[in-house]
Amino acid sequence: MKDGKTVILCIDDDPDILSYLRIVLESAGYVMAEAPSAEEGLRIYRDCKPDLIIVDLMMEEVDAGTSFVRELRALGNKAPIFMLSSTGDNLAMAIDTTQLGLAGVLQKPVSKERLLNLIRAKLG
Repeated sequence: MKDGKTVILCIDDDPDILSYLRIVLESAGYVMAEAPSAEEGLRIYRDCKPDLIIVDLMMEEVDAGTSFVRELRALGNKAPIFMLSSTGDNLAMAIDTTQLGLAGVLQKPVSKERLLNLIRAKLG
């Protein structure tokens, strides 16, 4: 929380995706922190202690998103994590989302309504 608002950390190497997420999240009253890479995402995670995290699967490396999630788990992260992927449902079948500790997988492009409904359901 920052100034009484929920903080959502979004990590994606596509500036258009980050811009879209910022518009959707901030218009719904959330505070968005962002990072263009998993490495930068870890640094920002430590600084802002987000309430929820959205991370792209494929960034600078093919599985940068899953590596990032494993790092967060090692740091004791308790915030729900959603993985963004252009492969969507295929990703959910290819990796064990529960073992990674993911709250869910979102198919790109994710609709505003679906994204906000999932966030509200996870954060209460």
